Amino acid sequence: MSTSMTKGNPLKLMLQFAFPLLIGNLLQQTYNIIDAAIVGQILGAKALASVGASSSIQFLVLGFCMGSCTGFGVPIAKYFGAGKLDQMRNYVFNGALLTAGIAVILTALCSVFCPQILHMLSVPEDIYDNAYAYLLIIFLGMPFTLLYNYLSSILRSVGDSRTPFMFLALSAILNIFLDLFCIVVLKWGCAGAAIATITAQAISGILCLVFIAKKMNLLWLSKAHRAANKDAVSELLMMGIPTGLQFSITAIGSMVMQSANNGLGSVYVSGFTAGMKIKQFTMCPFDAIGTAVSVFCSQNLGAKQPDRIRKGLKQGMAVAVGYGLLAGLVLIFAGRPLSMIFVSKSSADVLDASAKYLRCMGYFYWSLGILNITRMVTQGLGYSTRAVFSGVTEMLARTIVSLGFVGTFGFTAICYADQTAWITACLYIAPTCVFCIKKATKSIMAGAYE
Repeated sequence: MSTSMTKGNPLKLMLQFAFPLLIGNLLQQTYNIIDAAIVGQILGAKALASVGASSSIQFLVLGFCMGSCTGFGVPIAKYFGAGKLDQMRNYVFNGALLTAGIAVILTALCSVFCPQILHMLSVPEDIYDNAYAYLLIIFLGMPFTLLYNYLSSILRSVGDSRTPFMFLALSAILNIFLDLFCIVVLKWGCAGAAIATITAQAISGILCLVFIAKKMNLLWLSKAHRAANKDAVSELLMMGIPTGLQFSITAIGSMVMQSANNGLGSVYVSGFTAGMKIKQFTMCPFDAIGTAVSVFCSQNLGAKQPDRIRKGLKQGMAVAVGYGLLAGLVLIFAGRPLSMIFVSKSSADVLDASAKYLRCMGYFYWSLGILNITRMVTQGLGYSTRAVFSGVTEMLARTIVSLGFVGTFGFTAICYADQTAWITACLYIAPTCVFCIKKATKSIMAGAYE
C-alpha cells in the first residue's frame, strides 16, 4: 500500500514509515548475527574469523549495490510526490535495467578476483580457505541481493515500507533453519552459512517481485512504460551511482582498517568480527529513520513544500541523536556480555578485544545520528554527489588512523578509527545539508520543479 508523506504530521509519518523498516533491518541483522553465532559457537573462533575477515569488502561491494538501489528510488519518490505517475513508472523500468546491468558486471568481476581480494585484505593463512569459500558464495548471490534491494527501494519510494519488512521477516526465520541445516546437519561449514544467507535473500526478493506483479497496480508497467529512456537513465545514474559510491568509498577506509586489524592476528580478527556484528545491529535504527527522512524529503521536494523538508530534518535529527546516546550507553556497559553471543567464555582474550572495541565506540555513537540524517536528507533532495564527499572524508579518516597509528598503538587505534571518521564526516555534511535545503527552497520558489 502506497503512502503520501506530503500531508500530515511529519514526525508521525516518518516514524510510521520507519518502524517496519527498522524491524526489517533488525531481522536482517539478526540472521547475520545468527550466522556468526552458529559459526562461532559450533565451528569455533577461527571459523568466526573466516566469516568476518572479509566483512569490509562485503560492505564495499554490497554497499555499492544497496546504495545504488537507494539512489534509484529518489527520483521515483520525487515523481510520486509530484503526482507524475507515468514518468515514475518509466523510471521504475529504467532503474530495473540499470540494476540488472550492475548485477551482471559485479558478480562476474568479484567472483573472478575473489582470491586477490582476500590477499589484499591480508587474511591469515590459517583461515584463508574458509574465508574464500564464504566470500565466493556471497559474491555469486549478488543478483538476489540486488533484486530485493531494488524492489524494496521502489516500494519505499511510494511509501510502502511494510511489505519489504514482511518478506524480509519470513526470509530471516527461514535463514535460521537453513543455517542449522547447512552447518549442523550437512556439515558444510562456513560455506553453509553463506548458502543459507543467499537463499534467504533470494526468497525475499522473489516475494517482493510477486507482490508487485500481483498487488501493486501503482507500479504496474504498461508497454508504454517499458522503454529505455536516455533522460531517465541519466537522472537515475546521477542519483544511484554517487549514492553507491558513497557506500563504497566509506568501505575503502573500512577495508584499510580491517587489513590493518587482520595483521594483528586471529584473536583480534575474531574480536573485531564479534564487535562489528553488534555494531551493525545497533546501527539499524539510524538506517531506518535516515531512510524515512530521505523519502519524506524527496516526496515533499516533488510536492514543492520546503517548510515540511525543514521540519523533517529537525525532527528526524532529534530522534536519531537521542537514540545514539542511549545505544552508546549500552555499548559502553554491556559490550562484553553481548560479545558472548558469538564467543565462549573460554576465549577471554577475544571477549576483551570485542568489549574494548564496543566501549570506545559507544562514547561517540550520538554522532552517527547527525551523520546519517544529514547525509540521507542531502541525498533525498537530489544532491547525491555532495553526499559522496562525506564518504570520502570517512575513508580518509579511517585510512589515516589505520596506516598511521595501528603500528604504534595496535588494536587501540582500531578502536578509535570509526569515531574519527564519523566526527570528520559530520563536520562536512551537516553544513552541506543546510546549504542544500536552502538551495532546494530557492529552486522551488523559482519554479524549477514544475
